[in-house]
Amino acid sequence: MSLHSLPIFVRLDGRPVILVGDGEATDPKRRLLERAGAMIVGEDAAAALAIVALADPEAMVAKLKARGVLVNAVDRPDLCDFTLPAIVDRSPVIVAIGTGGASAGLAAALRQRLEAILPATLGSLAEALHAGRAPLKDRFPDARDRRRALGEALSERGALDPLTANEAAVPAWLSGNSGEDGSAIVEIALTSPDPDDLTLRQAHALAQADRVVHAPDVPAAILDRARADAVRIVATAPPNDQADGLTVFVEVAR
Repeated sequence: MSLHSLPIFVRLDGRPVILVGDGEATDPKRRLLERAGAMIVGEDAAAALAIVALADPEAMVAKLKARGVLVNAVDRPDLCDFTLPAIVDRSPVIVAIGTGGASAGLAAALRQRLEAILPATLGSLAEALHAGRAPLKDRFPDARDRRRALGEALSERGALDPLTANEAAVPAWLSGNSGEDGSAIVEIALTSPDPDDLTLRQAHALAQADRVVHAPDVPAAILDRARADAVRIVATAPPNDQADGLTVFVEVAR
């Protein structure tokens, strides 16, 4: 099956991008281009990309395409050379959701789901992995061993599980002091006694936990979201030891 479009990430910092149009349809595109550092220019400027937000865009699109410019026509996927995805920004990690112009609403709904799942620490984890490339090669000189070890660490409940680990986990794993057994500790500070108010990340951690350490005042309805066979321990602070598997510490936010 062929791809409808080839997803690419383009660096626009300091580069010109044509933006034609005004009003409500143009403002979001202007903000997006500004976030990417693009230099916004008019229709006669030299540029490789253009966004056209006009009620009747056909003539402008044809004019720009005749110059070899790749064009996005807002709300007109039939005229587009490229489309703009819904974005989940955990810089430098960026998740883009595209539907080829079929449904911006669907892309937005998927973005909202992913926003709830992907932790804010994902970007700092990526930066820590980048900084740890040299130590990683030192520890695993063979490329195959390196890929295998990193894949295991980044897997679900691994030492560097992207949904639970933060940047501090990387040097610990590289030094061999953590992660060899897939152990991890996740801390949850409850802001509501209603289990339906748990974030997807929190609910996922409880559902996967091997042991749940919790403060005495944590509601039973919250604890019921944990695995039935998970060990439960009442405590007022996270455990000092790193037991095998996933440990979740739950307390009520003060």
